[in-house]
Amino acid sequence: MIKVYLAVSKAPDKLLGNVNEDGKIYRRQVGLDDRVGRVDLSSGKVYSDRFGPDKKIGHVDLENGKVYTSRLGPDEYVGQVDGHGHMHQHEAMATDDYIGKIHPFVSYAHSAGAMLLLVLPALEDPSTDEAADQPV
Repeated sequence: MIKVYLAVSKAPDKLLGNVNEDGKIYRRQVGLDDRVGRVDLSSGKVYSDRFGPDKKIGHVDLENGKVYTSRLGPDEYVGQVDGHGHMHQHEAMATDDYIGKIHPFVSYAHSAGAMLLLVLPALEDPSTDEAADQPV
């Protein structure tokens, strides 16, 4: 099991969830973990789970780790994952911010799926991740 962490300044990183070897992504919560999506390991496309067909929310370039979100028109570059499992959010006209990691690193696809489905949503709305504050 590959664990996903959110970087927390001057504190231990917060465990958000995990990624299975097959690309399924789960958010940590009390009781059973909640499946939030999956990543297609051969293409790098990331999908969120929902009723009906899954929604493509982004993709990763499997050669260099650059992560993009899908939107109408050209996809938006949101950051990069490196060969150590570290995730960096793109900041225009500044250095990219370190926002989290996966451990152990398996592939760019696993890292990007975790970034798009767990780490970025936790940064946007930390109140949605109450389970990460709960003791295990």
